[in-house]
Amino acid sequence: MRLAVVGATGMVGQSFLKVLEEYVQKGKLRIDEFYLFASARSAGRKLPWLGGEYEVEELTAQSFDRGIDVALFSAGGAASLQYAPIAASKGCVVIDNSSAWRMDGKVPLIVPEVNPEDVQWNKGIIANPNCSTAQAVVALWPLHKRYGIKRVVYSTYQAVSGAGMGGWNDLVEGLNGRSPRKFPHPIAGNCLPHIDVFMEDGYTKEEHKMINETRKIMHQPDLPITATAVRIPVFTGHSESINAELNSPFELEELTQLLANSPGIILQNDFTNNEYPMPLYADGRDEVFVGRIRRDYSVPDGVNLWVVADNLRKGAATNAVQIACLLNTTV
Repeated sequence: MRLAVVGATGMVGQSFLKVLEEYVQKGKLRIDEFYLFASARSAGRKLPWLGGEYEVEELTAQSFDRGIDVALFSAGGAASLQYAPIAASKGCVVIDNSSAWRMDGKVPLIVPEVNPEDVQWNKGIIANPNCSTAQAVVALWPLHKRYGIKRVVYSTYQAVSGAGMGGWNDLVEGLNGRSPRKFPHPIAGNCLPHIDVFMEDGYTKEEHKMINETRKIMHQPDLPITATAVRIPVFTGHSESINAELNSPFELEELTQLLANSPGIILQNDFTNNEYPMPLYADGRDEVFVGRIRRDYSVPDGVNLWVVADNLRKGAATNAVQIACLLNTTV
C-alpha cells in the first residue's frame, strides 16, 4: 500500500505516525511507500518513522499525482474540503478526521467495530467520526444488536487534547497560573460545559456531532439522543456517562458478559475492588474501556455505562488506521 499522512505535524498526525508504526511492526498493515504532507510552514521538517526519517512536503493540488492509495487526513476541515476531492479524483481513498465530510450522504462514516461494511460504498472519501462518538458507539452497538436501543443520553467529560495543542497548552499554562488562550475560561481546576461553538438551540456543535454521527454510524436516523459535552482538566482520554434505554428486557449479568466479549472493548467493572475505567489507564491504548454497568431504575429497561478511551488513538488515529486496514484488501 502507498500511504500518505496529511497534517503529519499536528497532534493527531503524530498519533497517526505512532499507530501506523505499531500496525506495520505487528504485521497488521503493509506500507510500501510512505509520504508526509502538511502546510507550507511545516514543509521541510523531518519526522522519524520506522527507524528512518521522512521529509514533510507542502500539501498542494499535485501532491497526489504519484499513485497514492490511501491518505489519512487530519489537517482541518478547510484543507479536507479543498484537497480530499482532488485526492479522490486521482484514485486515492481519503480517510478524513475532520468534520467536513461526516454528514455528507455520499460519504460513509465508519467505526470498524460497528459498520465495516460501509467501506464498500465509498467514492474516494471516508469520514472518521468525532472522537467522543467513536468510543460511544463501540459500547452501544452490541447492546443495539441484542436488545435494540430506544433512547440514549450522553454526558461527556473530555480531555483538553481534543482541542488540539491550544487546549493542551491552556491546561499546562493554567496549572502555572496563566490565563487561557484557547478556551474562554480557565480549564485548570475547572470544568467547561462548552465544547465547540454554541448553536441556536443552545446545544454546542460537539453535542450535535455526537447525536447525528451516532445515528448515521448505527443506521438509526430517528434514534432519540441527547448530549451534554464538558471539557475537563485531563490531558488525554475522554470519559462518558452513557444512559441507554433498551427496547427489550435484559439480565444485567448477560448484558455485562455481552460487552466483555464484544470487539474493541475491555471490561473494567469490579466495584468491590474499585475497578472501573479511567483516562489515566486508557492513555496509549486502542481499546474502549467499559464499566460502572448498572440498571437505571427510572425506566423499565435502562442501563448506565461508564466509557473511557484515548481520544487521540481510538477517537482519531487508531480508528482511521483500522479503516485503512479494511481497505487494504482492495488496494
